[in-house]
Amino acid sequence: MQAAVDQNGNGDAVFNVKKYGAKANGKTDDAQAFMTTWIAACRNTSGPAKFLIPKGTFLVGPVVFAGPCQSRPITIEIQGTVKAITDITQYSSTEWISIEDIIGFILTGSGVFDGQGASAWPYNDCKNNDNCQALPNSIKFSKVNHSIVDGLTSINSKGFHTTVFRCYNFTATNMNIMAPGNSPNTDGMHLSTSTLISISNSIIGTGDDCVSIGHSCEKVTVTNVTCGPGHGISVGSLGKYKTERSVSDILVQNCTLFNTTNGVRIKTWAGTVSGSAVGITFDNIVMDKVKNPIIIDQTYGTKKNKASKWKISDVHFKNIRGTSTTNVAVMLECSELFPCEGVELRDINLSYGGASLKNTTTVSSCLNAKIKTFGVQNPPACV
Repeated sequence: MQAAVDQNGNGDAVFNVKKYGAKANGKTDDAQAFMTTWIAACRNTSGPAKFLIPKGTFLVGPVVFAGPCQSRPITIEIQGTVKAITDITQYSSTEWISIEDIIGFILTGSGVFDGQGASAWPYNDCKNNDNCQALPNSIKFSKVNHSIVDGLTSINSKGFHTTVFRCYNFTATNMNIMAPGNSPNTDGMHLSTSTLISISNSIIGTGDDCVSIGHSCEKVTVTNVTCGPGHGISVGSLGKYKTERSVSDILVQNCTLFNTTNGVRIKTWAGTVSGSAVGITFDNIVMDKVKNPIIIDQTYGTKKNKASKWKISDVHFKNIRGTSTTNVAVMLECSELFPCEGVELRDINLSYGGASLKNTTTVSSCLNAKIKTFGVQNPPACV
C-alpha cells in the first residue's frame, strides 16, 4: 500500500481515501475504504500523518477511527462532503463517526459532514417515551486529548452533531453547525466528563442546545459563539445519572443568541443524584428575541414535586443585554433543599421584544435564590 501514500509540503504522509478504494459516487458505502485508510494512517511510523477526504461526495456508514496511533499528530482533513447512510437499522451504536483514544489529533478542512437527519427525525419519540431509542450522533470524540478541531461543518445530524467525552485539552474553533429549529435533540456540541475544553468563534443553529456542558466537566470556555435557532447555551442537565460528578470553572463569554427558546441556562434534574455546579460565569451576552434569556431551572425534566439535590453556587450573570420574547426575562428557580448561593446579577438590561402589545414590561422571578446585584437591573431584580 505504500504507493497509496503521498507527501504534502510539510512532509506529512498523506493517506487519501480514494486511493484506498473510496468511490465518492454518493451511492456506494465507502465505510470500509475509510476504515482501511485510517488504519494505514494511524500505523504510519514515519512521522505525522494526514487522513484526506478529497473533493467529492462520499456515502459512509458507521465508522470508528480508533487509536492509539503511532502517527502524532494525526490529521483528518475533509475537502468533500461525507453523507451518513439513512437506514438507522445499520447503526449498531449511538454514533455515526467515533473518534477515540488518540493523543494529538487535528480535524480540519472546508468540507461537510451531512448526517442526513431529516429521514430519521420522525422516529424520535423521546418527548413522549422515557425509554426512547436515541438516534445516532454524528461525531463522538472520546478520550481525544491535546487536540484541535478547526473548521468543522456539520449539518442535519440525526442526533447530536458532536459529543465530547473524557477529553482533555480539546479546542474547537471556527465551527459551522446547522440543523432546522424543529429537529429533535440535535445539540451542536455536548460535553461530559471532560477538562480544559475551549469552544470559540463558531456559528451554531440547531433544534436543541447550541452548546450543552454536561456533568463532570471542569475548566470549560465558550467564547464568540453565535447561537440560533436552538435552546441556547446550557450547563446541564445535571443529576440524571448515578455516575455524575460535579461541574466547575465554566466561562461563557462574548456570545450572541437569537430566536432561541433559552439564553444562558443552568438546569438540574430533581432526582436521587447529588452534586454541585460552582464557578459559572456568563459575561457579555447579547440576546435577540430570546424566550428565556437568563434561567436557572432546578426542576428540569421533573414530573413530580421533588427537590433537586444539586447545589448551585458562585454564579455570575454579567453584562447581559437585548430582548426577551416573554415578560419573565430573568428566572432563577433553585432547589428547596439546596438554595442557590452567591448568584451575581451585574448590568442586566433586557427589554421586551415579544408579540404582545398590551404587556411590554419585563420582570424577574426567583425561588430559593440568594442573589447580589450591581449596576443596571432591567428588569428589576428579585427582592
